Amino acid sequence: MLVKIAVVIVLFIILISLGSGLFFMIRDKGQSNRTIKALTLRIALSVGLFLLLLIAYATGLITPHGIYPVP
Repeated sequence: MLVKIAVVIVLFIILISLGSGLFFMIRDKGQSNRTIKALTLRIALSVGLFLLLLIAYATGLITPHGIYPVP
């Protein structure tokens, strides 16, 4: 359950970083590097989330299931 909460929190932080990148892109009009930093952070968080999911699956903390789980 803790892994699922961590995934949701990281996804929320990724969305915040994406929104801040959009905000800085519109506000600064290319005059600063804040957009690049925000989007770089988003990419790093996305890669980290992917690695977290791989490790959680490999250790058995999360298990895949289909749309129609077998009873």
